[in-house]
Amino acid sequence: MRIGYFLSSEEYSPTELIEQAKGAERAGFQGLWISDHYHPWVDAQGQSAFVWSMIGALSQATGLPITTAVTCPTVRIHPAVIAQAAATSAVLTGGRFRLGVGTGEALNEHIFGDAWPELDVRLEMLEEAVEIMRGLWTGETFSHHGKHYTVENARIYTLPEKPVEILVSGFGPKAVDSAGRIGDGYVSVMPDGDLVSRFRKAGGGGKVAQGGFKAAFAGTAEEGARIAYEKWPNAGVPGELSQVLPSPKHFEQASQLVTQEMVAEAFVCGNDPEQHLEMIRKYADAGFDEVYVANTGPHYQGLFDLYAREILPKIG
Repeated sequence: MRIGYFLSSEEYSPTELIEQAKGAERAGFQGLWISDHYHPWVDAQGQSAFVWSMIGALSQATGLPITTAVTCPTVRIHPAVIAQAAATSAVLTGGRFRLGVGTGEALNEHIFGDAWPELDVRLEMLEEAVEIMRGLWTGETFSHHGKHYTVENARIYTLPEKPVEILVSGFGPKAVDSAGRIGDGYVSVMPDGDLVSRFRKAGGGGKVAQGGFKAAFAGTAEEGARIAYEKWPNAGVPGELSQVLPSPKHFEQASQLVTQEMVAEAFVCGNDPEQHLEMIRKYADAGFDEVYVANTGPHYQGLFDLYAREILPKIG
């Protein structure tokens, strides 16, 4: 099991994200996730740096592998542009970049006024986008005339030595099957062994499975829960609402139905190392190969110290 750190672009400034990446590397974390958002989930989070600028900066600040968790290469940005961005990121990191992709959320993808497609259409768009990106990574002049996208006489000149690996996010059976079929790996934020098994049976085989969870480091579990509820009340919003609500204000409205206790159940709150180890074990038991932990609130150095002292030395 490899343990990485999850950079939350929704909550921290670019300077803080770089500071966290350096701190994570010093503490002994083995990789980075970074979120890709146009908006934060709620205004209390307050940030939303452009992920491709951040990856360029991170490539020069740390030697850790970086995975986007996750990019939607279908609506807000054309897959041909994502292909170029990912290729450049892989070059800058010396091949240490992996592109995590998913079907996205209206929160980030609706900004040009496009209709927000239903899930089956979004999955269809994602599969076509992956086909386009891989075609462009051959380094040859590439054209594509598909159902959702057109590319004409495009060629990417700045390419890594090996094509970028594409890891696919999935929370339901259709998305997981798609991940197994088209992905070089799987991404999830649920320690669900049935979904990992489904991914592997759908074609995932021995490919990497990455998982992630959120923590709120603080002096007590109660203080951590308070911070988590202040910054991430959307963590308790159920079902498909996270995919269809279009703006932070709508998430704030939906979050009025969420209690602090509900959010605390979605986070590891406080400073008890056993709680973190228990969550990591859940992902290990579910069959994940890598797990990434995100911190919320101001005490991320405390989380780094905890992991350096009590967590990472115990993970084989």
